[in-house]
Amino acid sequence: MSTTDFLPLLGTDYVEFYVGNAKQAAHFYKTAFGFQNLAYAGPETGVKDKASYAIRQNKLTFVFTTPLRSDNPVADHIYKHGDGVKVLALMVQDATDAWHQTTQRGAVSYLEPQTLTDEHGTVVMSGIHTYGETVHLFIERKNYSGAFLPGFKPWVTPYYNPPSTGLQYVDHCVGNVGWNQMNKWVDFYENVMGFRNILSFDDNDISTEYSALMSKVMSNGNGFVKFPINEPAEGKKKSQVEEYLDFYNGEGVQHVALATHNIIETVTDLRSRGVEFLKIPGSYYEEVLDRVGEIDEDLAPLRELGILIDRDEEGYLLQIFTKPVEDRPTLFFEIIQRKGAKSFGKGNFKALFEAIEREQGLRGNL
Repeated sequence: MSTTDFLPLLGTDYVEFYVGNAKQAAHFYKTAFGFQNLAYAGPETGVKDKASYAIRQNKLTFVFTTPLRSDNPVADHIYKHGDGVKVLALMVQDATDAWHQTTQRGAVSYLEPQTLTDEHGTVVMSGIHTYGETVHLFIERKNYSGAFLPGFKPWVTPYYNPPSTGLQYVDHCVGNVGWNQMNKWVDFYENVMGFRNILSFDDNDISTEYSALMSKVMSNGNGFVKFPINEPAEGKKKSQVEEYLDFYNGEGVQHVALATHNIIETVTDLRSRGVEFLKIPGSYYEEVLDRVGEIDEDLAPLRELGILIDRDEEGYLLQIFTKPVEDRPTLFFEIIQRKGAKSFGKGNFKALFEAIEREQGLRGNL
């Protein structure tokens, strides 16, 4: 079966986070990451059990949802996991067909196809379960012209709209799964979703003196949607994936990679707004150009900001990782600029993981 024949995905529609306080979370991502108001749903729009704020920056849409009472599945999710990603929503031409195809191939249904309607048209939505309590929603919005989704109203704050930081779209989302679970989910994405495994890293590729993990990158046919999947590997001490699984109480989204066209400007701006990034030792930059060759950027600002560089057969990439954005050492973000490269920074793994281990050590979790 050709991986491009079924389930054509048009990209990531939105990422939805379940959080303890959606109003404050939305404000943080506006202030720190440069998102703009988009839409709101809650008691004022007829939703009685939760409130949701949608924010947008270029082609990047985040939704923050909070429960209004304790006897609520959203509240249960937050109690177990802390704030985290619940929904990876994927844009499709036909949400009904996407649900039928995936459930016939073994996916567990999360949401049977439903049609949402308001004065701006209709959206068809369906969904399936994936690793942990994470779900994929299929969003069909070709007949909709509203701000976000039916049930939401435009959200306006006329006196406070921080400027963009240049973030463009979701490059990839990384999931952490349990011991010996990676191949199960690789099979799921291959057989149910029609993805293919475009890159694999084992514990020889991704290891330090203390810890290791394994990873496989799954991509859909057109490359618009990429989901690397990590599992722990044996090491002397606890790996970052094990730390995540412990504190998240299960499998889930470890980080979301956000694309930019100018990583130096974006990271400078993010840092000035209080976003904290992993520290990379200066020694990394002494030999990096010997490894990656000539690049367009001046090395000095990359060194000063801690931006990593890697090259593959098709070009190079620049990347940097935030510290966890919550008190639990779970969710973080990657900022990435691709200059032709299709890969994921294999040459940076050792420097990156040692930086993560320094943070783990400070938390007493190594």
